[in-house]
Amino acid sequence: MMRVLMTRAYPDRVVAEAEKYFEVEIREETTPLKVGQMRGALALYDGILPTLGDAFSAQVFAEESNPRCKVLANFGVGYNHIDAEAARAAGVAVTNTPGAVTDATADIAMTLILMSARRAGEGERLVRAGNWAGWHPTQMMGLHVTGKTVGIIGMGRIGQAVARRCHFGFGMQVVYVNRSEKQLDFEARRFDSPEELAGEADIVVICVPGGARTHHLIDAPFLASMRPHAHLINVARGDVVDEAALIRALEGGRIAGAGLDVYEHEPQVPEALRALDNVTLLPHLGTAALEVRERMGLMAVENLRAALAGETPPNLVN
Repeated sequence: MMRVLMTRAYPDRVVAEAEKYFEVEIREETTPLKVGQMRGALALYDGILPTLGDAFSAQVFAEESNPRCKVLANFGVGYNHIDAEAARAAGVAVTNTPGAVTDATADIAMTLILMSARRAGEGERLVRAGNWAGWHPTQMMGLHVTGKTVGIIGMGRIGQAVARRCHFGFGMQVVYVNRSEKQLDFEARRFDSPEELAGEADIVVICVPGGARTHHLIDAPFLASMRPHAHLINVARGDVVDEAALIRALEGGRIAGAGLDVYEHEPQVPEALRALDNVTLLPHLGTAALEVRERMGLMAVENLRAALAGETPPNLVN
C-alpha cells in the first residue's frame, strides 16, 4: 500500500477516507514542516497532503531530483507556499482545493466588512472591559454599509461570491479590478488599475491569489488613493498588503479601518497593528467550519488517489 503523509491533523472523516487507499501517517505538530522534514518527506512518502506554511520551495526540491513523492495535494486553494514549477521539474504534481473554500471565505469577508465598518471589535472590547457608560446618540459612529460601493480586487470565485453578497444582500454598488472582464448577473464596473478603484470604493476587499505577482499589491500609493472613510478588508494572502504601510495609514487616520484574516508574516502580528482600535484582527478563520474543512480534505484525498493511480488529478495546478 502506498504511503501518504498528512502534515497536520485533519478532520476524522478526511483521515478515514485517506485510509481507504493509503497507509497514512499524521504529524502531531500544528506548525509547518521544516526544510529537512520536507526533504525527508519527499524521499519517504508516495504522496503528501501539505497545507499553508509548508514551504516546498525550489531549495527543498534541489536536493531531491528524483523523489519518491509524486504528488503534493495541497489542503487549500492558495498554493503560493509551494514552488509549483520546481515541483513539476522534479516530477511532483501539485493540486489544490478550489471551490470548496469559496463561500466560507466570502462569509468571513462579510464578517470583517461589518465588524470594521460598524466598529464591532472595538465595541466588544469596550463592553468586556466594563467601560461602556450606556447608549447615547453619538456613540461609536461607524460606516453604514447598505448602499455603499464595494471594490473587489480580484474577481475570481471568491471575489464574485463577496460581490454577490454585497450587491444582493446590502444593495451595494460593485466595482472591481481583474485581468479580464467578467460576465456577471449583476451590474459591476471594471477599473484598469487598483488605484482608480481605491478612489471610488467605500470598502475594498482583497481576493487575489498570493505569489510574486501580487506581493505588496496594496502599498502606500494604493492606501493614499483610498477615501478617508473607507475600510480595507483582506481575505487573500497576508503579503498582498504592505503591512508597514497599512499600519502607517491606520495610525495616521488616512483610512477609517481595516479587517484582516491574514498577515504578512503569519502567525506573527506586529504589536503596532495589535495596538490599534481601528483594525479588526481574526486568526485566519476563512475556512474554519467543519463541513468546509471536510470538503477541502476530501477533495485533497481524491487528488492524491487519482495522481497515485496514474490518473490526472481533478485539480492539477502544474
